[in-house]
Amino acid sequence: MSLAPLRQEIFTMKIPKFFTHLTFYVLVALVFAAFLGYFYPSVAVKAEPLGTWFVNVIKVFIPPIIFLTIVSGISGMSNLKKVGRIGAKALLYFEVVTTLALAIGIVLAHFIQPGKIGKSGLPVSDASKYTKHPTTGFDWKQFFLSNLTLQVLLLAIIAGIIVSMIRQREMILSYLEPVTKFVFGLLKYVMYLAPVGAFGGMAYTIGKFGIKTLLPLGKLMLTVYCTMAVFIFIVLGLILRYYKLNILRYLSAIKEEILIVLGTSSSEAALPSLMNKLEKMGCSKPVVGLVVPTGYSFNLDGTSIYLSMATIFLAQLYNVNLTSGEMLTILGILMITSKGAAGVTGSGFIILASTLTAIQKIPVEGLAFLLAVDKFMSEARAITNIIGNGVATLVIAKSEKEFSDLHEIIVN
Repeated sequence: MSLAPLRQEIFTMKIPKFFTHLTFYVLVALVFAAFLGYFYPSVAVKAEPLGTWFVNVIKVFIPPIIFLTIVSGISGMSNLKKVGRIGAKALLYFEVVTTLALAIGIVLAHFIQPGKIGKSGLPVSDASKYTKHPTTGFDWKQFFLSNLTLQVLLLAIIAGIIVSMIRQREMILSYLEPVTKFVFGLLKYVMYLAPVGAFGGMAYTIGKFGIKTLLPLGKLMLTVYCTMAVFIFIVLGLILRYYKLNILRYLSAIKEEILIVLGTSSSEAALPSLMNKLEKMGCSKPVVGLVVPTGYSFNLDGTSIYLSMATIFLAQLYNVNLTSGEMLTILGILMITSKGAAGVTGSGFIILASTLTAIQKIPVEGLAFLLAVDKFMSEARAITNIIGNGVATLVIAKSEKEFSDLHEIIVN
């Protein structure tokens, strides 16, 4: 009996898509890390350098990504001058709603306390030993001078404004585009090492602090998902209701786009389809063409909620007591760092790393711990982002009388 047909069938078998997804390998790494930490804690704690190394590699990407995304975003805003009031109104809406999302995330995380294990977080008496520059007080001057992240942000904002005002804007952007793609391409490959970083961070955490550390991760996931649901159905729902639109009908109209985002974990995957749907709903083509792409850099509702909750979560986990002033500072920093890099693999992780680096009080090492659930919350972030951008387009179109009520898909 010949085995050739059998061998041919084996080699031509298609591997299920799930087994080729990075999430699968992160999950496998976490399971192995949990077993290692539980049964062989002395060995597991030695895996800490893997998590730390991964975080350090990610931190290398922070300055170039911030600079490139902010410069490209601001310089590309020259198109907004052509539509004047619509562009200004869109930017104002973006800032107000994303700031509201950030504030909701901070407040709910503060009161729900997903990072607490029992009455406290991890058994860490002094989190400052995990930070590069522990601070006892808050000095704005020192805060800025010692933070490369904020310096790059300021430089990027100035550069973006200058580029948007000069004649050679298109030429400069044509040079920036391939550089940006190259950096993001490198980041994509680095993110393939996420299972290694997740293994190191989880193995060390469970080995040192015990299996009970899994509880706050579950609480964080549940808190983030519930908060995003509240934001969509209450906050965005009330905004649409004010303009006599129905949130449930809107969600039903874009259910295919939501499923695309759910499968790809990227809101950009459904961008062309969303723009087409919004036009069919009644929004004018110019408004859709302006608001949706701009919103993908400046209107990240889901990312804003996650970043604010994750920051407070890590503070609670490491028993870092934040004052009201420091929470307002976190809000202010996130208002800037949360803009840009939407839809890029690992972008949320990059933004969170840059925020923690700027604050210098919450351990950046905690990012390795967050790797355990970051992949499983990316879908929620992306879905909330795409829903929020659609709502923004509808609101701007309605307020500028660029919406046709002949389309009764989502009208109350």
